[in-house]
Amino acid sequence: MTLTALCAIGAEKILGNEIKQLGYTLKDTGAGTPGRVAFNADEDALFRANLCLRTADRVYLQLASFRAEDFGALFDGVYAVNWQDFFKKDVKVVVDKVRTRGSKLSSEHSVQGIVHKAIYTKLGDLWHIRTMPETGAESDVRVYIENDAVTVLLDLSGVPLHRRGYRTDGGTAPIRETLAAALLQLMCWRRKTPLHDAFCGSGTIACEAMLYAYNVAPGFGRRFALENLSIYDAARAAEIRRQEAAKIRPDCEARITGTDVDGAAVERSRANAEHAGVTAGRALQIVGSDARIRRPDFEQADFRELAAPYESGLLLGNPPYGERLGDAAQAEALYRDMAMLFQSFPGWNMGFITSHEHFEAAIGKRADARKMLKSGNLDTCFYMYTGLSGGAHGDRS
Repeated sequence: MTLTALCAIGAEKILGNEIKQLGYTLKDTGAGTPGRVAFNADEDALFRANLCLRTADRVYLQLASFRAEDFGALFDGVYAVNWQDFFKKDVKVVVDKVRTRGSKLSSEHSVQGIVHKAIYTKLGDLWHIRTMPETGAESDVRVYIENDAVTVLLDLSGVPLHRRGYRTDGGTAPIRETLAAALLQLMCWRRKTPLHDAFCGSGTIACEAMLYAYNVAPGFGRRFALENLSIYDAARAAEIRRQEAAKIRPDCEARITGTDVDGAAVERSRANAEHAGVTAGRALQIVGSDARIRRPDFEQADFRELAAPYESGLLLGNPPYGERLGDAAQAEALYRDMAMLFQSFPGWNMGFITSHEHFEAAIGKRADARKMLKSGNLDTCFYMYTGLSGGAHGDRS
C-alpha cells in the first residue's frame, strides 16, 4: 500500500530519512511535491508511522490514483474505491481539503461536492440506505488533482500529529512540535551534545529533544483517526506500542536546558516537559519498567546574562519574530543584542528560526547554512551556524 505523510515545506528530506529509518521505501514522485512524502508500506505502517514519525504533520492512506478530465470521470474513480472496507455504518465522511493544479477540474468546491457524493452513493448502494446517519466518528478525505491526475487520500491521523498531547499551554507564539523536531535533525543534534534553548517559551524544543534523546516515540500520548476505521487492528497496534516502548532508553545521558526572561514561560516549559516525561513513563510501564527519563532543566534568565556551561554544544532557539510578540523593530533590536551569544557560547553551534528577513544583518554574522521552512501559513528561515564547533555532530549511541 502507499502512504503519504505531510510535513513543513522544506522538511521533506528530513521526513524521508525518518521514513527510511522505519524500514519503508520512498516512492519516486519525480520532482517531488512540496510538503508531501509518499512511501510504500505494510499494514503495520498504518499505526507505526503515526506513532513514530517526529516531523510528519499527518499520515494518509492512498485509496485511489486515476486520471479525470471531467466530473463524470472523477465520480467514477471515487465510486470505484471500496469505501465499505474502511468505514463503519455510522461514519461521517468529510472531504476536508481539495487542491488542484494544472488541471481541467479547477473548481475545488465543485470537486469537493462530487467526491463526497460519490463516496456516499457507493456506501448507500452497498448498505441499502438512502441517508447516512452520520452519528459516529468523523473521517476525513483529501483530494489532490495535479495535471489531471487524481489522488484520493484517507486521513489516518485525525488531530494533526504536531499535537503530541504534552503541551497543555503553548504560550503566545509557540513553535510546532514537528517543526522543532525538524530543526534538531537539521542541526544533526546527538544526545551526548549539550543543548540549550535561550528562548524556551513553552519548552517545545527541549521537550522534542528529550523525546528524541531517550528514543521515545512522539505519539504515545494520543490517539489517531485510524482507531475509528474498520481496518484498525487493536491487537496489532498494542504490539507495536510494546515494541516501541521497549526501544526507550532511560539510562542515556542527555544535557538539555532552557532559559527565558519570562518567569511564566519557564513554569510553562517545566509543566509541559513534565507532561511529556509522564507520557514516556506510562509507555515504559507497557514493558514493565518503572524507570524515569530525565526532564530538561529550565531557569529564568535573560540571554544577555548567559554563559556557556560546557566547552561545546548546540544553542537552538525560536526567538521572537515580531509577528505576534512585539513588532519587527523590537525583534531586530533583540537580534542585535543576540550577537553577544557568539562570545558567550564560544565553541557552540547555533541555530535560530525566524521570519525576519534582516536577521543576519541584525545579528552581524552570516549563517553557514540557511533553510527555508513553511509550517502553517508562516514563511520562516532557519539560520545555522555550524562552523563554530564539532560538538553538534557527536555519536548518538
